[in-house]
Amino acid sequence: MSTIALPPLTASRWRRPLPGFGLSIGLGLAWLSLVVLLPLAALTIRAAGLGAEGWLRAVQDPRVQAALKLSFGAAFAASVLALFAGALIAWVLVRYRFPGRRLLDALVDLPFALPTAVAGIALTAIYSSNGWVGRWLEPAGFKIAYAPAGIVIALVFIGLPFAVRTVQPVLEALGREQEEAAASLGASRLTTLRRVILPELLPALLTGFSLAFARGLGEYGSVIFIAGNLPYKTEIAPLLITIRLEEYDYNGAIAIAALLLAASFICLLAINAIPSLFAHERRERRHGP
Repeated sequence: MSTIALPPLTASRWRRPLPGFGLSIGLGLAWLSLVVLLPLAALTIRAAGLGAEGWLRAVQDPRVQAALKLSFGAAFAASVLALFAGALIAWVLVRYRFPGRRLLDALVDLPFALPTAVAGIALTAIYSSNGWVGRWLEPAGFKIAYAPAGIVIALVFIGLPFAVRTVQPVLEALGREQEEAAASLGASRLTTLRRVILPELLPALLTGFSLAFARGLGEYGSVIFIAGNLPYKTEIAPLLITIRLEEYDYNGAIAIAALLLAASFICLLAINAIPSLFAHERRERRHGP
């Protein structure tokens, strides 16, 4: 009885288990280059062509400095608030079962689907002087709309889903076994939170903070309605880029856009470095130095 000899599996076939992998990745990288890489490269080249003098002239403008301080400060404050609120919402969604839980889980993603302009108009209608909430807050001395506080609230609204969705899967994978073991050893709830839960959640918390911060720096639609756009007071950096373009001050617009791009790129690098950094620390604690 004769047997049919099968061709040996070559190294190339092992490296390419999916048919058309080379063509697929080539087309993907081509589209990525056209849509993302080329515009960013053009902005980087134009920004590098300004020179040190052009950069200083654009950045030392008091109006630009005020807008950058407001954008970075509001994005940082909103990211911290979104981090705490998002971690709490993720904890409730994972650890408790209650009527309306699926609806709450779906509402978390609403800022992703809702047009940012619609969100800005809705927040302004709520927190303005004659809005549902603003009519009670302003007489008490709390001005939200057309103030930095309104910008922070808008950025919390668009940054909250990032915090929830980065923490939620980690909590689902964590389970209750480690908490029950800590409780059986006599650890208090605060000790269990500090020594058991937070070390596991810290990478996800930092990732959610970085995503919310990067998103808040470039947010435009939901902020311009509630900010009021007063120069030196409530004018954000993305809006100032548009104003500089309308004034045909292309160098000034490029300088501001390049600063925001650099900050967002640093956040993305941190997001990619956080998991490997904590994985390395866990290996060291497990196996020793």
